[in-house]
Amino acid sequence: MRPVRRLLLPLCALVLIGCAVPQPPMRDASAPNDRWTGRLALQIDGDPPQHFSAGFELSGQPTQGELRLISPLGQVVASARWTPEAAWLQRGTDQQRYTDMNELTATVTGTALPLELLFRWLRGETAEIEGWQADLSRHTEGRLLARRTQPLPAVQLRMVFH
Repeated sequence: MRPVRRLLLPLCALVLIGCAVPQPPMRDASAPNDRWTGRLALQIDGDPPQHFSAGFELSGQPTQGELRLISPLGQVVASARWTPEAAWLQRGTDQQRYTDMNELTATVTGTALPLELLFRWLRGETAEIEGWQADLSRHTEGRLLARRTQPLPAVQLRMVFH
């Protein structure tokens, strides 16, 4: 065999083998996304004002899911899990149980955050609840801004996600 054929034969075999490997199923474009990652910043204009920012991984649905908050060094700072029965917050080895995510977020931040609306906003759906407004004008760029003006304290949530 000529040297060129000796090189081409294994290369052709690899190409054919690569073509024979089944591709993973494609995600249905009409199915809602159930996983997001990125960065978030939460500002609460209370007394005293609070500001929090972290990386995040959010998965699931409003009825059951998990939110992990991640430090700039990549460590999980806290994780929240919820089901229809309860919600849990884990920080290190400490785990606390709450009746639901409204109670969990109100206890941790001083105000309940609208989990159901958050999932809808991340999907690019317009949704409102009294006091909350979301700016979805940059959703296609992976950016979300939500504000609550009533009841006080005012809250601002910024997210960059993919």
